[in-house]
Order: sequence, then C-alpha cells, then structure tokens
Amino acid sequence: MTAPADAAARAMALRRDIGHHNYCYYVLDAPEVSDAEYDALFRELQALEARHPDLLSPDSPTQRVGAAPLAAFAQVTHRMPMLSLNSAFLDDDVRAFDRRAREGLGVDEVEYACEPKFDGLAITLTYRNGLFEQGATRGDGSTGEEVTANLRTIRAIPLRVDDARPLLEVRGEVLMLRRDFQALNGRQQALGEKTFVNPRNAAA
Repeated sequence: MTAPADAAARAMALRRDIGHHNYCYYVLDAPEVSDAEYDALFRELQALEARHPDLLSPDSPTQRVGAAPLAAFAQVTHRMPMLSLNSAFLDDDVRAFDRRAREGLGVDEVEYACEPKFDGLAITLTYRNGLFEQGATRGDGSTGEEVTANLRTIRAIPLRVDDARPLLEVRGEVLMLRRDFQALNGRQQALGEKTFVNPRNAAA
C-alpha cells in the first residue's frame, strides 16, 4: 500500500532535519536541539516508516548505526559489524523486548541484570598474540576510523593482555567523566583556546 502524500512529505522533512542535526552535532560540534527533541524526531520517523514500509529507504537515518567515519583518519573495515543498542522509552518497549528474548530463547522466563549505561564512544580493540595492535571507532557500523595512537594514551586500556590467541577483538566504549571534561575545558580556557560542547550525557 502506497503511503499518502502527506506522510511521504513528512518523512522526507524528518530525514532532512535529522541529517542536519547529525551534521551539527558530530561534525560541527555545535548541536542546535536537545537530546529529547532529537529523539522525538527520530522516533517519529521510525513510526512513520513502520506504518508505511514503502517509505523506508537505504538512506534513511533509521538504517544507519552511526555517523560516517571522518576522512581525516585511516578507515578500518570491521570483521563483524558493530551494531548499536536499541532504545526503550516506554514500559511497552521493555515488555516487547522481553517477549522477543523469551521467544528467541524458547523459554518462559528470562532473568535480567540492569545497571546505568555509560554513553561514550564505541570502539573495538584488536589484540594479536596478546599485544594491542589496532583500535578503531564504530563509524557507520561497517567501517570505522583507525584511532590506535589516541587509544594508547588511555591508561585503562592494556597494551598487553594475558591471552595468547592469535587474534582477540574487544569491544566497548571510551568515556570521559564530567569532572574530567570540565577540567579539560578549564585548561582550554586558560590557554585561550576553544572550549568543547557539553556532552549529551553525564559520562559522554
């Protein structure tokens, strides 16, 4: 069934607006809307595409895991895609996830462990024969940015692990605590340099 003209026009406008806000946030480091406003636009587009599948297109923001990698860094093709977690804002969203989990596992009940989520920069670390060889960002999920030298400065990341497997890949998130972010901006101000945009979350 073909979507009505007004729905198609709204979907096009939402894609344009979301693309603009992505560029402002990820490229210019100058967001123009709040997290809540951005999420509302994204969820509206998701709902439109769910109601009218013919509106779904490969270039839709809903089909992209993350921002495209920057050309300033060497590109790395991930061995396996780095997928993103889905968001759940309503009780019904959580119930639907639980139902899918139980059906997928073929069980009547699933036990969950919950904890606060740190929202940082998704990265992958490659260890070869126990030695840290390469680090890359998620990028668009298939191709990321090679940031090995940057990651070597993070003391929490071991340069050697007690694992002699020929190849070991570890995925996680790099984050900066708010107090460290504020200290960084303090140093920038003292040097008369540009300060950075406040992170979207407490530990981004």
